[in-house]
Amino acid sequence: MKAILLLNGEPYEGQIDTRDAVVYCCDGAYSWAKNKVKIDKNVGDFDSLNEIPNPLPEEIYPSEKDCTDGEIAMKKLIEAGAESVKIYGGGGGREDHFLGNLQLLYLGHMSGVMCEMVTNNSLIFASDGEIFLGKHKGKTFSVLPFGGSSHIISYRGLKYAYPEGLTYGNCRGISNIVIDEDAYLQVNGPVLVIINMGEV
Repeated sequence: MKAILLLNGEPYEGQIDTRDAVVYCCDGAYSWAKNKVKIDKNVGDFDSLNEIPNPLPEEIYPSEKDCTDGEIAMKKLIEAGAESVKIYGGGGGREDHFLGNLQLLYLGHMSGVMCEMVTNNSLIFASDGEIFLGKHKGKTFSVLPFGGSSHIISYRGLKYAYPEGLTYGNCRGISNIVIDEDAYLQVNGPVLVIINMGEV
């Protein structure tokens, strides 16, 4: 199952392809998404929304709870059998919510679900193993350890060399450039990949 998750961060300005996808919308994301994409389920406590969403939510959660609306929706998608999830509206807004939204990528990755966050400027995803980057030739990207230190096994087609590993407390993975169509990076240990999509 292919899924899309809409969050109440910076409204996404581009087109969202919902073909063959189930779409979950969280709380205030409904304000920017309702006239943009079809919505299959509205999820959350709706404390950020001043209207009744359509379709009506199956459950309204309390505003004081242990999980964010995005986490609730992500867990529901994983339980429903989602094989991939694209997140829109996860960037911008409050920095603490953005960092929390990155944890949704980690949750999906550790659950065996391919997850990507698409913002107005970047493509962000968690990965481990071989990361193929050739389709992003000419783009600047960064790789950060995500959940612990990461060992760099091999790489090709990138402008700058990597050390043997990426660890918390340094910035060695920031701002590399994809220079070949067969570029890849192979790592052992989860990493967060951020590709700057605004460049030509």
